[in-house]
Amino acid sequence: MPRSIVVASGKGGVGKTVVSVNLATSLARRGKRVTIIDADIEMANVALRLRLPRKEDARTLHDVLAGRAELEEAVYKTPAGLRVIPSGISFSALKEIDENRLEDVLREALGGTDILIIDAPAGLKPTLPALKVAQELLLVVNPEVASISDAMKVRLAFKELGGEVLGIAVNRMNYDEDDLTIEEIESLLEEKVLVVIPEDPNVRKSIAYGEPIVLINPYSSSSKAFARLTSLLIGEREEKKVDIVRRFLRGIFSR
Repeated sequence: MPRSIVVASGKGGVGKTVVSVNLATSLARRGKRVTIIDADIEMANVALRLRLPRKEDARTLHDVLAGRAELEEAVYKTPAGLRVIPSGISFSALKEIDENRLEDVLREALGGTDILIIDAPAGLKPTLPALKVAQELLLVVNPEVASISDAMKVRLAFKELGGEVLGIAVNRMNYDEDDLTIEEIESLLEEKVLVVIPEDPNVRKSIAYGEPIVLINPYSSSSKAFARLTSLLIGEREEKKVDIVRRFLRGIFSR
């Protein structure tokens, strides 16, 4: 069964799309079949973070939600092997979509993939379709009170829907005296910090080039953080499977 992970923050401007794109790319490079979908239908950013291949008849999630295209027509494949479903950026296309279809389309995107990364919009209400579809939540925060406050709301909503919170990615960490500490963030959100992604000037360059930092500068401090996060997400699941098999075998041979 494919995994569905929503990357959400509540607050805008924390670097959520950068985390989504780099995590998805890193997972794809580890041999996983990965699809990333931009669920921010009003302020799309995924296509701006990835240099997508040109298509003669380019389609986006907006075309799918407007009934003008099938989902597979809106899929782009990057050289790294990542499947990308971008949202459109035109205001006229936004006016034609049926937002009520978004939840069903997100479920459809689970087909043919090992891991679906859903890049959620800012705010709580716009994020609800993604929260309803996803099995797991990765919270992206900055080490500041406003970011943590909005993330709390997203976490509580997801828990009420019965989802599993993977943990927290603290992005753009400077370790300034005004920054919240890791211990404070974990205490406030009642979840574990999985990775700390430091402030990295190379990320700005990667955004300008439209390429994930894990591709253009794999040895940068942020790329190393994304590699650790990728290993953790894959490793945790594999360890759980091994534990299940071990318990099963112990149960058989202890009879």
